[in-house]
Amino acid sequence: MDEDIRKKIIETIEAHKKTINALEATGIETVADAAKIIIRALKQNGRLYICGNGGSAADAQHIASELVGRFEHERKPLPAVAMTTDTSIITSLSNDYGYENVFAKQVEALVKKGDVLWAISTSGASANVIAAAKLAKKKGAAVLAFTGSNGSKLEQVADICFCANSKSTARSQEIHQLGFHIICGLVEDSFRK
Repeated sequence: MDEDIRKKIIETIEAHKKTINALEATGIETVADAAKIIIRALKQNGRLYICGNGGSAADAQHIASELVGRFEHERKPLPAVAMTTDTSIITSLSNDYGYENVFAKQVEALVKKGDVLWAISTSGASANVIAAAKLAKKKGAAVLAFTGSNGSKLEQVADICFCANSKSTARSQEIHQLGFHIICGLVEDSFRK
């Protein structure tokens, strides 16, 4: 194997381990709190709405599929909606109102008091995600943010923020996936009892 390739692989694995260690050191309570607000909302007939751009849009769809279907166990389907999947809504809202309003318009139409908006932005600065989070809070929904760094604009709006705290988008996304899988498992467990 080429030594440069080997070195790059090892560096990436070590960076991943560093973010995992940070999650274990400082993120466990945040992950637990995130699961609790989702469980509370769903048990009180609320819904979970999830939004993000790019890889975070894919994560939104992934989370919704784990909860509407199943994560690891059979249980009743849970009301989770990825606001990233309806291309007609996304393209018409972007065309008519600008991409910065693509999620806020959906929040305006769908989100109510007692719901949760799960807003994902590795930069913590995505204007469309922040606009949705601000409107969701104004409507009485809880806002759970997943970001890549502490102190972001999105974190300032959120009730709970899980910050991967990595300068690498890829490492942030990896930690986000671990975090949301743990959350999905905790939510699922609460509906199996």
